[in-house]
Amino acid sequence: MEKQEEPRYLKRTQKDYSMFFKLQIVQEIERGQLTETEATKKYGIQCRKTVVQWLRKFGNFDWENQTPFNMSKTPEQKIMELEAKVRLLEKQKSFLEQQAYVADKKAIIFDMMIDIAEQEYKIDIRKNSPPEQSTILDKKNNKQ
Repeated sequence: MEKQEEPRYLKRTQKDYSMFFKLQIVQEIERGQLTETEATKKYGIQCRKTVVQWLRKFGNFDWENQTPFNMSKTPEQKIMELEAKVRLLEKQKSFLEQQAYVADKKAIIFDMMIDIAEQEYKIDIRKNSPPEQSTILDKKNNKQ
């Protein structure tokens, strides 16, 4: 009888894996096609921890704000989380208010530019102008 050899894993380092390879595995795991353990078996990666490190580095999941599923949060932790959310929302609000302010100023400037152009060239530029505008322009051009 022939001896069946068990698959041997080559001892590898992080440098042995290409960036493309790491990103491919991270994408497969994030899509739900593989778990970390399945990825280690399928691609011959020595340790599940290596795959988890790739997920932390290159994945889309927010590992900083993760809490273990089996641990309930204390009231202090909940308060701290809510305070962090409030600070984030306040930052977003001030950013959006600044954007709205700039957009309002731009609209005012554009209106002023259109008013000046209408006065200079003595034509109606706004879309609410009557449809006869093109015929008026044709008559003026024919006179010259």
